[in-house]
Amino acid sequence: MQWQSKPVPNTELVQELAKSLSIPLPIAILLAQRGIENFDQAKTFFRPDWEQLHDPLLMKDMERAVERIHLAKTKQEKVMVFGDYDVDGTTSVALMTSFLRAQLSNVLPYIPDRYNEGYGVSIQGIDHAYSKGITLIIALDCGVKAIEKVAYAKEKGIDFIICDHHLPGATLPQAYALLDPKRSDCDYPFKELCGCGVGFKLIQALTDFWELPKEDLLPYLDLVATAIAADIVPIVGENRVLCFFGLIQLTHSPREGIKALLQTLKKPPSITDLVFRVAPRINAAGRMDHALKAAELLLTQTAQEATEKAALIEQFNTERRATDEQITKEALEQIEARGEHDFPASVVYSDHWHKGVVGIVASRVIETYYRPTVVLTRSGKQFVGSVRSVSGFDVYLALEACSSYMVQFGGHKYAAGLTLSEDQLEGFKKCFEEEVEKRITEEQKTPRLVYDLEIPTDEITPKLYRIIEQMAPFGPQNMRPVFVSRGCTDNGGTALIGKEHSHLCVGIQTSQGSLNGIAFNQAEYYPQIKKGIPFSIAYSLDENEWNGVKSLQLKIRAIEIEQ
Repeated sequence: MQWQSKPVPNTELVQELAKSLSIPLPIAILLAQRGIENFDQAKTFFRPDWEQLHDPLLMKDMERAVERIHLAKTKQEKVMVFGDYDVDGTTSVALMTSFLRAQLSNVLPYIPDRYNEGYGVSIQGIDHAYSKGITLIIALDCGVKAIEKVAYAKEKGIDFIICDHHLPGATLPQAYALLDPKRSDCDYPFKELCGCGVGFKLIQALTDFWELPKEDLLPYLDLVATAIAADIVPIVGENRVLCFFGLIQLTHSPREGIKALLQTLKKPPSITDLVFRVAPRINAAGRMDHALKAAELLLTQTAQEATEKAALIEQFNTERRATDEQITKEALEQIEARGEHDFPASVVYSDHWHKGVVGIVASRVIETYYRPTVVLTRSGKQFVGSVRSVSGFDVYLALEACSSYMVQFGGHKYAAGLTLSEDQLEGFKKCFEEEVEKRITEEQKTPRLVYDLEIPTDEITPKLYRIIEQMAPFGPQNMRPVFVSRGCTDNGGTALIGKEHSHLCVGIQTSQGSLNGIAFNQAEYYPQIKKGIPFSIAYSLDENEWNGVKSLQLKIRAIEIEQ
């Protein structure tokens, strides 16, 4: 792994920021790296405010969407809320369903079966709506490319309102209203909403139209924050405001379903908790069974029912974890057995692998063999699978060059899904490996740790930590700062920890005293550190609590022994 520093901002700008905000120089550098250049921008950043949210009517088709839903309320129409089976889609369905049920008498949540219907708007879903007498479908986190499906629904007398955030194609579906800030003809100021975020803008507009109290929107922000965290959209602008208030809602009054998923958490939830505790469990329902069960958990209103449904979701997650661990083991063994250590890409496949976890497995394989990876499994007479890439490499372009060896594929730069027939498998493998070898650069073959700033250990103080915590919520485009400190030495407290002694508790001597850090899966550095050899660390600041006493702790991402 190569360590790479972020560019150092303009010195005069940094000094002016430090002076005007009365903050330490390292904090001023961190702010400047995030595009904050003056007092007013810093105030907006540190003090998110409800008034920073944009008027939802600025979004193209918003008025039409509001009018159509109001008509459905007036005529007492039956409405289907349709969403994708991932966290963004599931939370979107829960958000829109719970909001509309307070206003309409008949609202049906619907999430397609991952295996029988596939991604996005489905014919089966439309047929189900028709059989139930539904005349309006609100699709969330999908639909912007469902041209034929929307036309099919129209023939059956069903209108569509689409709330999507994916990039539209050249032609838009003929929906009654299509809300997507990425539409080329949409002037909405913030383009990086997730699907649940677009859904929230719709209920915000409906709240204004029906003259409901603005406070009624607050209970939905726990869902929006969960979706933003899980969908890895930039936590800047409107997303930052929604996350900020969403975390407050999660701390003080979360819905019963999320509360049940966070029941063992002893501190206020963070974006990290949503990403690593809540999101995998919601996703597990759709991977191992049906995502509607996760939506039902999020719609639950009693603690007892939430506890029961959360226990089922936990079972799915336990099963998912065991399944992806086993498949990852088999995938790595397959690479080993074929002697493909130095291949430009990894393409692995098996008839019996669970297709709900192949994307996770692809990411795990990259942790061992850092290169673009395809994991395939059988589905009837075809192979289906997931593709994951490495930093900087556009895997979508490589797949495009191999399109003649696939039935279909879709995705983006770093992740994709694909389907191929049995007789295409070997041709695809050869083509994909050749395309990756042709396109990948030497730089892209090496994992990189990008850090914000190098500081001496003497500057690591509780005050620095407290100010950094005010920069939360952290996420894309505002990641938790990573520092580098060099010339560290053991204070005698470094020890091997964990069941298999695979982790390190690192004790570091400074001129101000001692610091402790945790380095997971880095036990190999123990002998050299204990010999007193100086070392460098890349880390973020954290807090440890033991017996009610809080202390500063370093979360060490990487260690380098200095020669």
